Amino acid sequence: MKRNSLKWVASLLILAAAASGISLKKTDLISPDSAAALNDFATGHALDNADEPATNPAATSPTNASQAAGHGRLIEQPARIGHGVNERIVSHTGFTLSFNRTHMQPNWVAWELTADETEGSTSRSDDFQPDPLLPQPQQVTTADYTRSGYDRGHQCPSADMKWSEQAMRECFYMSNICPQDPQLNRGSWATLEKACRRWAKAEGSVYIVCGPVFQSGRKRRTIGRDHTISVPDGFYKVVLSLRKGHEKAIGFYFRNSSARQSMEEAARTVDEIEEMTGINFYVNLNRSLETRLEKTASLKDWH
Repeated sequence: MKRNSLKWVASLLILAAAASGISLKKTDLISPDSAAALNDFATGHALDNADEPATNPAATSPTNASQAAGHGRLIEQPARIGHGVNERIVSHTGFTLSFNRTHMQPNWVAWELTADETEGSTSRSDDFQPDPLLPQPQQVTTADYTRSGYDRGHQCPSADMKWSEQAMRECFYMSNICPQDPQLNRGSWATLEKACRRWAKAEGSVYIVCGPVFQSGRKRRTIGRDHTISVPDGFYKVVLSLRKGHEKAIGFYFRNSSARQSMEEAARTVDEIEEMTGINFYVNLNRSLETRLEKTASLKDWH
């Protein structure tokens, strides 16, 4: 489908939403750059999963432009995990997440960050709240982290959501939070978050997925007052740019510890992160492009 056709579909969605009084989310309409990327790179094979049971109708109904174009999912959204790993897909204004009720935190959080969005002016809310789109037994509260020794570590950072007051509020939902070592959260992880915003400005947009890593065979530490929350062994982040002629991807893995860790030390290929997590990232790309981008990692290409 050509870009003009995608814009026509988007226009129809806007008109339909206006007529019905629906407030569109960011994920309901992808950016022109994303539309072009879908036109150039997406295969639409995610439609194979179109009949999967909806865990959250708001998150799985085909209302965004990429789905209307026949592609089924957004570029940044990973494949369903499966293999006995529980997940509930939840869509918010600025990001989508897969929530794990066993660990009481996300398997992954995914979003697109554009250059324009990095220039937002909305102030950080610091109002941590349970996620109202999750069942009540899964609604972790900030009290579960009190005196735990761990920060409430954002996966989708608040500084990426400055473009919208609603997006800012929702990124403080506890479904977007993991127990993170304070030194990591305020140090190396924050440095990587800033780098991603710099890359979004340079590339026009980037597609980001991140989340916790739990190593099998290790005794699990937990925190929580009213919920049992697993403490991750580490955290991953994968970043994709589809700037025409300069497509690239890179992954990172940081141990959940107070030890200093550089981005150079943490850099991995996306394939390595997939092996580590069991998650299949960027499944909407053309297969040959996905294979090429996910097997290499060069941090110097991003500076």
